[in-house]
Amino acid sequence: MKAIIVEDEFLAQQELSWLIRQHSQLQIEATFDDGLDVLKYLQNHQPDVIFLDINIPSLDGVLLAQNISKFAHRPLIVFITAYKEHAVEAFELEAFDYILKPYHEMRIITMLRKVENTLQQATQSSAESPRSQVHTINLVKDERIIVTDINDIYYAEAHEKMTFVYTRREEYVMSMNITEFCSRLPEEAFFRCHRSYCVNLSKIREIEPWFNNTYMLKLRDLDFQVPVSRSKVREFRQLMRL
Repeated sequence: MKAIIVEDEFLAQQELSWLIRQHSQLQIEATFDDGLDVLKYLQNHQPDVIFLDINIPSLDGVLLAQNISKFAHRPLIVFITAYKEHAVEAFELEAFDYILKPYHEMRIITMLRKVENTLQQATQSSAESPRSQVHTINLVKDERIIVTDINDIYYAEAHEKMTFVYTRREEYVMSMNITEFCSRLPEEAFFRCHRSYCVNLSKIREIEPWFNNTYMLKLRDLDFQVPVSRSKVREFRQLMRL
């Protein structure tokens, strides 16, 4: 598992390098302090993960990440910065994680474990089937990016321009409308049952007939019920073979 560090503060670069070597099996292939140098490097190399400072010379971390997102081989990106306000930009670029400076060792250790687990799963999936993928999605909570198994999501609910996402125990608030959020979910597993709701089909426990020939969906493990709108009833019946 190969990594590069992009950080223009020498001491911060050295500290992060030490933490990575101490607490992971990642091999640091190179370090950079300039964004354009990274782009040149990536033309001939394919690191698995990039630890990327946002405020770097020539080409800042956000623009660099935008370029990397267009590559056929897309490494995991862990943003590192001293500024919390960049969290939303990091999420929109589907960053794997977002680390604030000064570094906290336990936070770094937790992040490194997630990186290694994700890379190992990707390697195993690739070995088992060239078409298999790691089905995860980035959710935001308390300015942290949480890499979440898609099947852990029970349903999503629209709140104007925001989307609330619910797992069994957690609630996440996403800065995007529900249409955009649902587009990131696999169509075979999730159904837009209402203009304000999207539901994980595997979490439906009971389908209860409701007013005007609609349905209320009772979910496993949760008390909340998700409605099926009249405009979606026909499609839902076909989907569930009712």
